[in-house]
Amino acid sequence: MVSNKELAQRFPEDFRFGVATAAYQIEGATDEDGRKPSIWDAFSKMPGRVYQHHNGDVACDHYHRWESDLDLIKSLGVEAYRFSIAWPRILPDGRGAVNEKGLDFYDRLIDGMVARGIKVYPTLYHWDLPLTLAGDGGWTARSTAEAFADYADIIVRRLGDRMDGLATINEPWCVCHLSHLYGIHAPGEKSVEAFAAAVHTVNLAHGLGTQAARAARSDLPIGTAINAHSIYPVRDTPQDIAAAERAFLFHNDIYFSPVFNGSYHPEILEAFGDRMNIRQGDLEIISQPLDWWGLNYYTPMRVKQDPDGAATYPMAQSVAPKPGPELTDIGWEVYEQGLSDLLKELYSRYRLPPCYITENGACYNDEPVDGAVDDQRRIDYLEKHFDVLAGATENGIPLKGYFLWSLMDNFEWAEGYSKRFGIVHVDYETQVRTLKNSAHWYRDLIGFHEQTR
Repeated sequence: MVSNKELAQRFPEDFRFGVATAAYQIEGATDEDGRKPSIWDAFSKMPGRVYQHHNGDVACDHYHRWESDLDLIKSLGVEAYRFSIAWPRILPDGRGAVNEKGLDFYDRLIDGMVARGIKVYPTLYHWDLPLTLAGDGGWTARSTAEAFADYADIIVRRLGDRMDGLATINEPWCVCHLSHLYGIHAPGEKSVEAFAAAVHTVNLAHGLGTQAARAARSDLPIGTAINAHSIYPVRDTPQDIAAAERAFLFHNDIYFSPVFNGSYHPEILEAFGDRMNIRQGDLEIISQPLDWWGLNYYTPMRVKQDPDGAATYPMAQSVAPKPGPELTDIGWEVYEQGLSDLLKELYSRYRLPPCYITENGACYNDEPVDGAVDDQRRIDYLEKHFDVLAGATENGIPLKGYFLWSLMDNFEWAEGYSKRFGIVHVDYETQVRTLKNSAHWYRDLIGFHEQTR
């Protein structure tokens, strides 16, 4: 591979390098200063839902260690920090009474970022839905989208003056597909009806939240973060090619088309429309013009036609990687070309604004040896993906920045603490942070890029 000096020089001068985290994965302090439970607090305490019954009660203790964590970010030369705001800290019951102590925490956090010269990129929703709202139906209930708009208004009025870019919702695919159809994430439903309802509610929440944020502060750059899938047919047959197209509509277009085109694809409406509770004017709300959008990418999806004649839409089976391709320690195929192909595909299909890579990274569970963590495989992964991103910018894709997932090892949802994505190692017993070799590599890359300005 090329040196990271050569790699850095291929990115535009104004390209912004950052790191990313999420509230429930790092903060801990789940019952402090007025915070009430989220659906993940409940889900992680249900037997069999999360690896070895792990939960986010302590996590990385970021709620108490935020100052030293910001110092750590600053020491890496990182220009921007993407984090999420915990809805149940601000509105413990999801709506109604505002918890000032919750707002105070993010006031301090953002002030600390500004003081250190770190750009501020919050996400309003990264999966920690207040548990009280689950009693009203959670993301299957239209009232949750309305509650989200109220929450967005409160956040932007209090904190928006120091934000550099605001994302509404992180990874709607995970909120809907993974959580309401496949049952893997909270609330753990396996229901086509719940999935269909959640899709439209989440899309509507994005639109209503965007309207509310803009009304509170018209100059704030607003976007959303979507984990689109690069989808490939397993075989070059008409059947598998058609299955891959249906899978694209089902996994990607179901979010992109309403947000960027103001419509749902006819196949999506035929399969799920009667269960989505779409009302007059909804699509106009959902398709608010955005200033930017975020792409989260880790691994490709490979599919074949489902041989079951009674299979439901999209009649496509996801196929696990065959032995041969390099896999990360979570079992995901390393395929950097998928990122390049996906960007080209999305920009050819939709009217998209400039893009940030809002998440990209790899799970490797290397542990410290003599005070150092040699995670060369992560460096190799990052080099490959930065190489294709540099190529994308050279070919006219309007990329504005990159947020590496993740700053530090953390609670990896259903995988608990068994999977490590950080460039900083966390000892969960002592909370000691150790920079991995990938952190030093990333600091050098950013430093070389600074020299081009």
